[in-house]
Amino acid sequence: MALSTTGMAQMLRTMILIREFDERAIRLRVAGKIYGAVHPYVGQEAVAVGVCANLTRSDRVTSTHRGHGHCIAKGADVRRMMAELFGRVDGYCKGKGGSMHIADFAVGMLGANGIVGGGLPIACGAALAAQLEGKGDVTVCFFGDGAAAEGEFHEALNITSAWKLPIVFVCENNQYAANNTVAVQHPGVDIAAHAGAYHMPGVIVDGNDVLAVHAATEEAVARARRGDGPSLLECKTYRWHFHAMRNTPPPDTRPPEEIASWKARDPIARFERDVRERGVLSAPEIRAIRERVSADLDEAVAFAEASPFPDAKDLLVDMYA
Repeated sequence: MALSTTGMAQMLRTMILIREFDERAIRLRVAGKIYGAVHPYVGQEAVAVGVCANLTRSDRVTSTHRGHGHCIAKGADVRRMMAELFGRVDGYCKGKGGSMHIADFAVGMLGANGIVGGGLPIACGAALAAQLEGKGDVTVCFFGDGAAAEGEFHEALNITSAWKLPIVFVCENNQYAANNTVAVQHPGVDIAAHAGAYHMPGVIVDGNDVLAVHAATEEAVARARRGDGPSLLECKTYRWHFHAMRNTPPPDTRPPEEIASWKARDPIARFERDVRERGVLSAPEIRAIRERVSADLDEAVAFAEASPFPDAKDLLVDMYA
């Protein structure tokens, strides 16, 4: 199905919002305004947006420790996200979860997860629930190339294939698990190659091309909704920044020329050119989108700063383990 001009404009806005949210989070962490570890999603925006543009509000998604992009693409409120990073009570986890544990069940975001591969079994359960509910909903499981080295990855592919569950596995292969290259962890660098062993489609996609991601996801989602079972998409992409930061950005040990080559394939700049050439948006309209995003993030920061810190007496409230 061809994307509408409105749909493409919204996708570009969401990509810009994801990037600017994380760039601002880095600056706020350096300034000591927010707390905990931050795992920037910068550079991978085309994956979250291209995938989630195919989903309905009731479709479910599981995320990773690098989850801000997935949350925003699925419709989470950036004000409540920012408040969570600030450790305030109006955050999604009342200020007690932080960056790696944002969830919003109302929009189908079942949560980011600080455990590598932790979202895989949760997604299987969500897909089983969707199958039993019989309403045609699907589940998307985002995970990284590092998680493909975990046992849960193979268990998840096996059971969902055996039961023909309505799920799409999306591997964001950003070339590194923390500071380890894909080749260090895997004898073959194509994660999608595992799909054949579990009798499901395995598709490699240019993860920096939002339209390619959208098209591949559209087919996988349609297959899941038909009851034909799971698919595995591998989106080849790259994170522009370090793996994670706490007080200050750590040194980046990756080759500078490698980083530069991937930045030259910027998914947002690429899509901006595309929408201009298609006549979807003009350069002034794109500038207006960026200005609106900046204003929305200013509002999110103000919302977070106005929210109080949690009361110490509530430390164990909502804790179940």
